[in-house]
Amino acid sequence: MAVVNPVVRAMLYGDLAALLTAAATAVLGGVFAISAGLLVVAAVGGRGIGRLVLIGGGSTLAEPSQRTIRQLLAITSAILAAVLGQLGLWFVSGLEGGVLSPLDYLGQTFGVLVPLQVLVLVGIAAWTTR
Repeated sequence: MAVVNPVVRAMLYGDLAALLTAAATAVLGGVFAISAGLLVVAAVGGRGIGRLVLIGGGSTLAEPSQRTIRQLLAITSAILAAVLGQLGLWFVSGLEGGVLSPLDYLGQTFGVLVPLQVLVLVGIAAWTTR
């Protein structure tokens, strides 16, 4: 059985949580037209990303000296979740007949919630891995 590097495993676990968060964002925001509730999705997703990075890293990344690595992995996964989630929202709008570019659509439809979602995702993911 091959041994997987704990950093790679932590990254993969965090990215799995990021994909689930992005899917939840696209479905809830795009299909069900929930807007402010996406901040709750971001908070739960950020927490999940941080926890899975910790679980994936195991005892090797649990050391206090590895804090920066854990946080960078969580932040990277959180940014991935935010970008994919926002693109998912735009994609769903295109299926419904939308013709705006991604930035125009997100700015006009969700406005300030887009950067807030990114801040919540990144902040909670990094905080969870401290």
